[in-house]
Amino acid sequence: MKIAMAQIEVIPGHPDKNTETILRLIDRAKSQNVQLVVFPEMAVPGYLLGDAWEKNSFLKDCESFGKEIINATDNICVIFGNIAIDWDKKNNDGRVRKYNAMFVAQDRKLIKPDSMPYPFLIKTLMPNYREFDDSRHFFSLQKLAREENTTPSQMLSPISIDCNGKTYRIGGLLCEDAWSDDYELSPLKILEEKNVDFFVNISASPYTLGKNEKRNRLFSKHAKHARKPLFYVNCIGLQNNGKTVYTFDGASTAYAKTGEISACSPSYVEDLCILSIETLEGKNTPMISGEPEIAHIYQALHYGIRRFLENIHMKKVVIGISGGIDSAVAAALYARVVGEENLLLVNMPSVFNSETTKSLSEQLAHNLGCQYMILPIQESVEHTVKQLQTTPLYNLGKNTEQHLTVSSFVTENIQARDRSARILAGVAAAFGGGFTCNANKAETTVGYSTLYGDQSGFLAALADLWKFQIYDLARYMNEVIYKSEVIPQGIIDIVPSAELSANQNVDEGKGDPIRYPYHDYLFRSFVERWEQATPEELLAWYEEGTLEENIGCASGLVSSYFRTAADFIDDLEHWWGLFSGMAIAKRIQAPPILAVSRRAYGFDYRESQNGVYYTQNYLERKKRLLKK
Repeated sequence: MKIAMAQIEVIPGHPDKNTETILRLIDRAKSQNVQLVVFPEMAVPGYLLGDAWEKNSFLKDCESFGKEIINATDNICVIFGNIAIDWDKKNNDGRVRKYNAMFVAQDRKLIKPDSMPYPFLIKTLMPNYREFDDSRHFFSLQKLAREENTTPSQMLSPISIDCNGKTYRIGGLLCEDAWSDDYELSPLKILEEKNVDFFVNISASPYTLGKNEKRNRLFSKHAKHARKPLFYVNCIGLQNNGKTVYTFDGASTAYAKTGEISACSPSYVEDLCILSIETLEGKNTPMISGEPEIAHIYQALHYGIRRFLENIHMKKVVIGISGGIDSAVAAALYARVVGEENLLLVNMPSVFNSETTKSLSEQLAHNLGCQYMILPIQESVEHTVKQLQTTPLYNLGKNTEQHLTVSSFVTENIQARDRSARILAGVAAAFGGGFTCNANKAETTVGYSTLYGDQSGFLAALADLWKFQIYDLARYMNEVIYKSEVIPQGIIDIVPSAELSANQNVDEGKGDPIRYPYHDYLFRSFVERWEQATPEELLAWYEEGTLEENIGCASGLVSSYFRTAADFIDDLEHWWGLFSGMAIAKRIQAPPILAVSRRAYGFDYRESQNGVYYTQNYLERKKRLLKK
């Protein structure tokens, strides 16, 4: 039997377009004498749809398009993911019953799993972590089993199809059903005991750095233990849950019964990978790609930016360019997507911007071959400061008059807002495009940005990358993508600085208050550890001498930065206070973030504005350390 893994782009919320793609690939599979073609999870509606799942008219459309697919299965068997609705039952929220389902159709008829009450397979495990919110919308097989006074083990059953005079028993799994290590039951192990011939896992699995290597290890182990082939079929495309934007990389993979990889579809590309069940053998393909981590990050960012711009029908982009590394990397990324004629770099110097950074900005624009303009802001900033200080502030009830005082800190914020809210917004409108947010993840973590200033923009493409990843990306694009020094070495070498005051003079080696070689890793421990670090754990590691090992920074940094425990504690509480305080308000109002890490800000990292908190153990340990 010839089986085809149909890796397609799934466009969320557009079942019409997705069905067109599915029907096209079915025809292509038929032309190549394929007997079974497999499409991804939720291939018809898309997966990350927010509360569009609560719109009955949309659900009926998905049902209708599902019937079109079923009617196209003459002389072929098709497995596809779609929403399934039982209009006579309710979810726990009182809305109509919905299942995340796998449909198997052959000769224009649905094939019912052996022990299911419906002619489709229902997803058993509902992920409700990170970006997933499945139980909000879908009724699981676990819940259905309780409702039917039975167990998932009794309901989970193979799907039998006939092909070339032979019956094949398929162990059907929907995404999370194969990632069951932390659940009370394993659908794969249950099916393993029911005499299946091979497993099919249909997925809608967003890209996360390192995910494919983990999945290869896990699925290889499953196939080898069961001594059965396993086919993992994932979608490509771009989906979002509002604040966080995810790329879906595909990487659909066939595993032989030995656990070795037989075939793998390329990332971010539509693919119809055709294999024979009977001759499926492992190729001893390495489980971990030989490409560096930064290559995968670049691929995800390039694809995500391109598809995001296409989705919002934006062809022109404006970037505020400072001579620093973040805006330079953003410019190099967008230049590869929109082309030099559609990219406009804008340098907006004040009296605090050095000739060094202005020269580097110009050099970058020259290297990219894009359009460039210089719009000084000093005059407008001084005008704003003068207006604020000279305009009387009246209390009409008390008949008093006073004037505002504009501090140097407020002046810094005025500069940042003048650049974004006035110049970049105006330039983008005149240019016919939008302007970017160039914030990195370290800045986003502690709110080292100005609300309505440099935290503005239509997309924060770099806000899930730490500063060290920004530098790695700059070097990678120079060496591999452009094969020349497009991003000037001077930008890579210069001290990171906002250049908003004399205290941030780059020519004097003065820059940001964030010491990135250490703080990148400290901040990452706040967010990306599965069990997130708090000051309690961090202070314990500091006292034990294991802090650098636990957060992953270079050895010796802590003692070089902090002479005493008091210095370390002051720094920790300063940044923890910002992270837990004002930075949350800024993150809530930040542009959408393109996700690449194990936990991106937005819906992936759900937070409340509850203020700063220190545990009792932290306070006691702090008191003891300071006494020493």
